[in-house]
Amino acid sequence: MDFDIPTDWVEIGDSLIKFIDREVAPLEHEHRALLDNERRAYTEDGRYAPQVMQLRRQVRMRSAELGFYTALSDEALGGGGLGAQAAVYLQERLNHHVGPSRHLVQTVVLPSPFTNGLTPVLKHLDRAVFDSLQARIASGEKTLCFGLSEPDAGSDVFGMRTRAVRDGDDWLITGTKQWITNAPYADFAMVFAVTDEEKARAHKGGITGFLMPTDAPGFSVPSVIPVMGHLGADIGIVSLDQVRVPDTHRLGPVDRGLSVALDGVNAGRLSMAASCLGLARWALDQALDYSKVRKTFGQPIAEHQAVQIMLAECAMDIYAVKSMIRHVAWLVDQGQAATKEVSIVKAFSTEAAGRVFDRCIQVHGGMGLTNELRLEEGYRFVRTMRIPDGTSEIQRRTIARRLLDGDTAF
Repeated sequence: MDFDIPTDWVEIGDSLIKFIDREVAPLEHEHRALLDNERRAYTEDGRYAPQVMQLRRQVRMRSAELGFYTALSDEALGGGGLGAQAAVYLQERLNHHVGPSRHLVQTVVLPSPFTNGLTPVLKHLDRAVFDSLQARIASGEKTLCFGLSEPDAGSDVFGMRTRAVRDGDDWLITGTKQWITNAPYADFAMVFAVTDEEKARAHKGGITGFLMPTDAPGFSVPSVIPVMGHLGADIGIVSLDQVRVPDTHRLGPVDRGLSVALDGVNAGRLSMAASCLGLARWALDQALDYSKVRKTFGQPIAEHQAVQIMLAECAMDIYAVKSMIRHVAWLVDQGQAATKEVSIVKAFSTEAAGRVFDRCIQVHGGMGLTNELRLEEGYRFVRTMRIPDGTSEIQRRTIARRLLDGDTAF
């Protein structure tokens, strides 16, 4: 492994930060009354207000124009093809710089690699169909969502109840998806459904992916799902009632949809880990600065051993996460199998970020509990990250199974 960061990655990162500071931050300042108040940012039903959606679209398309929005996507799809190592570097750097809760930054400037933009899942779409959509997706004009989870089938994907039945050259899809990021706002949905019940019951396939427009008859998002004290969300419930999808819009071979889905899920787990790493570094920066100026008993709290221990433990978690992420991203770029390593990173990074935010709030005392510093909001965010893309418990299950199957190399 080469631990040096290539100059071109640094230059892209520098340009990315300049874009955020010079173009996005002024927009945030101009519309602070809207963006900083969730009663204005969301409508009564919990969806982003139209003005927020327009601002997000504006930033998204400007990011695409400058090449950031698709920089991490596969070259075969028309993206920048920077690879996993560059992706985690940029995600860490972005989140370290901006911190939590920036409605016009997170998932907008650099989209989630499997729920939006030129996701690797699209490699499995009929080429002619993809070519007809590529420009609108790459430009940020149109967005996507990824429909795998269901009310009774989150970690246990084979328990899904959504069904796709062949009807001539089409498929009719019926079911419900839940916890779907960007569902309330997406133009297209990547939906996975059971196409062979016998194979699915035996856990030997039987699930197929499809791409469909969200304005198709029978497709609806009846509600959003606010979590952890928020008044709105970008997460929704999807209802599918005999949605007709041409076979040309199938994602990969029939009954092989899980391998297609994992193309995106593994990329998403690495991206999530890098985002949590960046946010943890941001939180530690806040705690370090505060500990040097806040005084108790006549001296800065940075001089108290109890505070020093918390700061040191934050650094230990951050260093461990950073080392893990860089190694796993290298494995991915080398084309090596990294199933257990991705699971290790996903579980450890999300849990470590929670520990870091918890300690940094403690260092700030009462100030850490206020909304003003964004620490409590970051704490709520990283707590949620232990659940999507496979819970920490499911990651441990995967790790253990790999170990028991003989994969004991590290």
